[in-house]
Amino acid sequence: MSTLRFQALRDASTRKPVHFEEIDRKSNIFGANVFNEKAMKQFLTSDALKGVRDAIQHGTKIDRKLADYIAMGMKEWALSKGVTHYTHWFQPLTGTTAEKHDAFFEVSYDGSDPVEKFGGAQLVQQEPDASSFPNGGIRNTFEARGYTAWDPTSPAFIYGTTLCIPTVFIAYTGEALDNKIPLLRALSAIDEAATEVCRYFDKNVKKVTATLGWEQEYFLIDKALANSRPDLMMTGRTLLGHTSAKGQQLDDHYFGSIPTRALTYMRDLEQECMLLGIPVKTRHNEVAPNQFELAPIFEETNLAVDHNSLLMDVMQKVAERHDFKVLFHEKPFKGVNGSGKHNNWSLATDTGVNLLSPSKTPMSNLQFLTFFINTIKAVNDYETLLRAAIATASNDHRLGANEAPPAIISVFIGAQLTKVLSELESVTTGKLSPEEKTDLKLNVVGKIPDVLLDNTDRNRTSPFAFTGNKWEFRAVGSNSNCSNAMTTLNAIVAKQLKDFKIEVDTLIESKDMKKDDAIFNVLREYIKQSKKILFEGDGYSDSWEKEAAKRGLSNFKTTPEAIKAKVSKQALDLFSELGILNHVEAEARYEIELEEYTKKIQIEGRVLGDIARNHVIPTAIRYQNTLIENVKGLKEIFGKEFETIAKEQIVLIKEISGHIEGINSKVLAMTDERRTANHLTDAQKMAEAYCNKVKPYFEDIRNHCDKLELLVDDESWTLTKYRELLFTK
Repeated sequence: MSTLRFQALRDASTRKPVHFEEIDRKSNIFGANVFNEKAMKQFLTSDALKGVRDAIQHGTKIDRKLADYIAMGMKEWALSKGVTHYTHWFQPLTGTTAEKHDAFFEVSYDGSDPVEKFGGAQLVQQEPDASSFPNGGIRNTFEARGYTAWDPTSPAFIYGTTLCIPTVFIAYTGEALDNKIPLLRALSAIDEAATEVCRYFDKNVKKVTATLGWEQEYFLIDKALANSRPDLMMTGRTLLGHTSAKGQQLDDHYFGSIPTRALTYMRDLEQECMLLGIPVKTRHNEVAPNQFELAPIFEETNLAVDHNSLLMDVMQKVAERHDFKVLFHEKPFKGVNGSGKHNNWSLATDTGVNLLSPSKTPMSNLQFLTFFINTIKAVNDYETLLRAAIATASNDHRLGANEAPPAIISVFIGAQLTKVLSELESVTTGKLSPEEKTDLKLNVVGKIPDVLLDNTDRNRTSPFAFTGNKWEFRAVGSNSNCSNAMTTLNAIVAKQLKDFKIEVDTLIESKDMKKDDAIFNVLREYIKQSKKILFEGDGYSDSWEKEAAKRGLSNFKTTPEAIKAKVSKQALDLFSELGILNHVEAEARYEIELEEYTKKIQIEGRVLGDIARNHVIPTAIRYQNTLIENVKGLKEIFGKEFETIAKEQIVLIKEISGHIEGINSKVLAMTDERRTANHLTDAQKMAEAYCNKVKPYFEDIRNHCDKLELLVDDESWTLTKYRELLFTK
């Protein structure tokens, strides 16, 4: 096995950057493989084009006759680009994307008259097996029917020789079985609620769009080195391995010169992204060795989520061309930073206004404060649900690990905006006096434009931070689909804005208040009610954990604890009221996430046991036998003096035996706990058993293995080491 390690090192060390040439300027190729407005104008009839536009802008249903014309144009466009197949591209509850390719090619019943065929029926709806995807008991094997249905708000695209049509995925009985449907429902809810509130300030606003800019962090490891590690191949992370003497402690990787092979990969990836209409803009080295980040320009949230899901697939495919393996796991390596996916979120009106960006007029700033404070109030009231939205087995490794936000959800707004809210809170109750209103507008709200863009230090320990003109949800995991976090965030803010409007309208109607006075009064009360969620300090500190407990904030450090919030009465009522998830859908997703957690820990336990007993122990025994032969030889030569001369070898032999015994006993104990957990029938109890009974053995087994790595001869060690994985460029 050690020959595999050294062969991988030889392969990796002799790699040359793959030859790559850009086909044209980014602006000339952007969206070339997307059925966008430009392509639709060329290939669709005016009625078909109008139908698609109305569906995108107003949610108007496209009838089957019109769908035939759209399909005809889409097919002709695809064939003109050499496409041979089409697929409904969807996002089941696996965390990845799914696709089944069908050829355009068809023949008549007797095998004659071959033709490229693609009609409205194929565009609008397909029928995959719903029981083969995670469904939380909604679908059984004997009632497997499910449907994918075209989402016209996300444009079709070509990848390779396949036309990919973004779709939703539903059960035969109507329940959502994907990540897209709840997101679309949440985006509709935030549109409706935010538009109603916007009309306090601008009657011309007809639509509010939630926008998202994600930041994708990842590790880039040579393919041969990655393939030499069974744990990386099977789980996406290293389950054992002693930390390298040098890691990230010199801070010399962050924003450093991008290694040549990695840069060539990035250039190739960016070209693919341009063709697919993914507006990637930023690339740089991250903190850990061989860790990088890329980020796009902000987009409408549904499209941004689709683009991130597509990007993660494209990244792996492009990596193959460059002999790399992309690691999206939140914590692939112990001792260095893991990876996240910051979700930068804002709201924009159809009149071109960012609702989370203040301006120079008091009325515009009142609008800013309205959406700013309502978001804080939403996070305050639903912090447990927001924590549940980012809970996964892999993200548990990252949250609270002094490299990413803690598991405690809090809001950071910076010193200046904290002062603004404090001054707003001090305004007297009831109607504002002319002096107070003037003072508020000039001395509080009027201050914001001068300082806002630089008003916050970048608090890297905050899970939810205001960063000038947007909110940054920093706790999302790098391997996660953004839809879970975005569905939850948009839902809680939509609910909060609806409640806000009811309260303001009540004051206007029953208290005879003017609109501005009513808004200020409600906002002031929200500030008082949301104080517990605001925190400006070090989220990594022990003192914050104690303070958060005093404030009554949750601190769920594991997924089984955290996701209980998804089936709380508060969550079920929220999703039901907004029409995002009914109780059956919400409870099914809860079951799916518990099952996914259990299976991931189960797989890691099996892989760790296999590596420890079938790789590490045999290697240690072989080295121990070498030492034993050495001691025997010394005894033959030196007789009674051998115990003194061979003292260190004997200590090593005993130490190795101790670690071998430790590994064996811990693996057996872990296996017993796994068997016990597998007999549990309740999904929550099984997940908790794997979390609290099985997983704790991982660290014990790893410690013994890592100690052996330091004791055993380097040339005998079979597993590629951290220094090789992290510093081979």
